[in-house]
Amino acid sequence: MAVDLKKKNASYAFTCAILASMASIILGYDIGVMSGASLYIKKDLEITDVQVEILMGILNIYSLVGSFAAGRTADWIGRRFTVVFAAAFFFAGALLMGFSVDYATLMIGRFVAGIGVGYAIMIAPVYTAEISPASSRGFLTSFPEVSINLGILLGYVSNYAFARLPLSLGWRVMLGVGAAPSVLLALMVFGMPESPRWLVMKGRLADAKAVLEKIADTPEEASERLADIKAAAGIPDDLDGDVVTVSRKRGGEEGQVWRELVVSPTPAMRRIVLAAVGLHFFQQASGVDSIVLYSPRVFQSAGITGDDQLLGTTCAVGVAKTVFILVAAFLLDRAGRRPLLLTSTGGMVVSLVGLATGLTVVGRSPDAQVPSWAVGLCVASILAYVAFFSVGLGPMSGVYTSEIFPLRARALGFAVAVACNRVTSGVISMTFLSLSSAITIGGSFFLYAAISSLAWVFFFTCLPETRGQTLEEIGKVFGMDDTPMEAEDSAAYSEGLLATSP
Repeated sequence: MAVDLKKKNASYAFTCAILASMASIILGYDIGVMSGASLYIKKDLEITDVQVEILMGILNIYSLVGSFAAGRTADWIGRRFTVVFAAAFFFAGALLMGFSVDYATLMIGRFVAGIGVGYAIMIAPVYTAEISPASSRGFLTSFPEVSINLGILLGYVSNYAFARLPLSLGWRVMLGVGAAPSVLLALMVFGMPESPRWLVMKGRLADAKAVLEKIADTPEEASERLADIKAAAGIPDDLDGDVVTVSRKRGGEEGQVWRELVVSPTPAMRRIVLAAVGLHFFQQASGVDSIVLYSPRVFQSAGITGDDQLLGTTCAVGVAKTVFILVAAFLLDRAGRRPLLLTSTGGMVVSLVGLATGLTVVGRSPDAQVPSWAVGLCVASILAYVAFFSVGLGPMSGVYTSEIFPLRARALGFAVAVACNRVTSGVISMTFLSLSSAITIGGSFFLYAAISSLAWVFFFTCLPETRGQTLEEIGKVFGMDDTPMEAEDSAAYSEGLLATSP
């Protein structure tokens, strides 16, 4: 009976994670489709390389608005309905881009879609981490990254499928069809439960317990997790009831979170913030967007010509990313976070050195005498790079960051890390063409290899293992007991500021 209950609850958590990750599929599609669409946009709208760089990378800067708004929205109306906000922005952005008549309108569409990207990249991992049992949290919280890669692959396939349409129509169809899954996502939200941790934060203990009983491996685990979440939220263990009324005195909670995160963090919180921000920075500074967004151009530099060949090879990149992110999903709870992360980053360094070497040889060879081994090295290195990235560093930013922040700081803490991620991604994607012109495309990837080497050292020294621990236990790995805010909340309860409702 216990085994049947565990399987049933695991299936329920699995379904919830799949539904939440739909937002990430739309995000991935928006990233992937632009890599090929940009080739046709440049021809049709007759824009410069600098304008292409801005078009590609500005989405990440725009997403800062969404990521910080998502943190506040998720704490205000809940994790579940925040997904609806993401879907609405994706829908509007896709339509605006699909019906664009000039560069300015296209940029407006990118702005709206960028807000949706910020919402999706923050809320999907946070919701999935909070809904997952500890025994399978690594597997389930990798779903958003799996979905991003699946979306990227679908974007590449869309490029290939619509490439034969008339020039002025093809890229608009590629971008516009992204509106359809947004409607489906908004409807599926009604099949998702709310995060039990958010319910506890709002004092809805009975609702939180009902959700935990559906997702925990055993009834005993559900009770233990409820007690842990109450402690993390500053609610005394002996305070029970269906609903706990929260005093208005807690209105300054967000300001307290910002002070705890940024202004006057404890040593433990400083370690957590450093780990999260560093992980997100290095994920993007390793140059992944230069390959994902500009893969057709990179393959052109490697000696591959013709739109069909370029888009077909780019699809191979999408397949490799998707396959290996699935491998990572099954290994996260078996091998652990650190071994995957260190192996992944080490493999990326080797792959980047191989790619940079191949591109340098191709760049210095006359057009008619490009060595076939150099072209093969470039293609193999790109596929190896995306495989190593997807098996570790790719999913780890969402998995690890959603685990390490304490409950009250989780949404805003994740938003801070995502902000670093998006700014770094924007800088990389908006400077790649200019950087390649300045130091050659091979030199650019040698630079990314050096940055990835620094990343390996950082991960080795600053990121402890979190596999198999509850979200409430992980804080202790970083040396955190009760945060100042939690201590204040407990005091508030004892003073009678918080009481069960009749």
